[in-house]
Amino acid sequence: MTIEVLLTNASFVLGSLWKLRKNINGFKTQNSDELVTQASIGRSFQLLDCVKFDFKNKQTIDKVKVRLLEDDYICWFKFSELTHNAKKIVHWESEFLTEEKIISRIPNVLAWAQTAKKRRNEYLWGGTIGPNFDCSGLVQSAFASSGIWIPRDAYQQEKFCKYVALDIESLHGKLIAGDLFFFGSSEKCTHVGLHIENGFYIHSSGVSNGHNGIEIDCLFHPNLGNVASFYRSQFRSVGRVISCYQSEKL
Repeated sequence: MTIEVLLTNASFVLGSLWKLRKNINGFKTQNSDELVTQASIGRSFQLLDCVKFDFKNKQTIDKVKVRLLEDDYICWFKFSELTHNAKKIVHWESEFLTEEKIISRIPNVLAWAQTAKKRRNEYLWGGTIGPNFDCSGLVQSAFASSGIWIPRDAYQQEKFCKYVALDIESLHGKLIAGDLFFFGSSEKCTHVGLHIENGFYIHSSGVSNGHNGIEIDCLFHPNLGNVASFYRSQFRSVGRVISCYQSEKL
């Protein structure tokens, strides 16, 4: 019988791999409580660093630096929340899916996002577990619900996807369900939505120029509302998920 090794001070080893037994928040830095992501039960991570004491501010630090293995995202977990809530694993590797397999799962991806919309929710920066999401957290979680891992942030997702089009006028006839609509400035992608059909997309937007939660808008409709019009003016590109994220760091 194999005995599970749970994460404690005694079992803590930098570089070791672990799997979560609970949902947990991920923060920007060791000294910050700014949420940047959330990791759900079953996600795997690698321990990267541990700062026990902040000598400048003379305070104990209850955070450890980790890399989430499914998307290589770096953040900080509270160690007190990890204690006895992560089990040790000896090996991890990215899952490979063909483009055909991914396309076959898109209906389930869309159904998951539609179900998330039906729950009472509001926009949450860093939200990936629900019911509250940020834009890229909703999209990543929708794909992950069908075993398809993509990068965490909108600008990373844009780079990851297969290019479809750069302007709205050329989109007709090119779009398929599950494509990702990217928005932002000419310098950087800052928002993402998941295409349903006929230019309609589901996304989680904030209070400013948004719905403060998950809603459906359209790029093409002649009577666009204020939010849809704003994002149309911010349109950058359309991309297509044709592969799972592959980590090369293990």
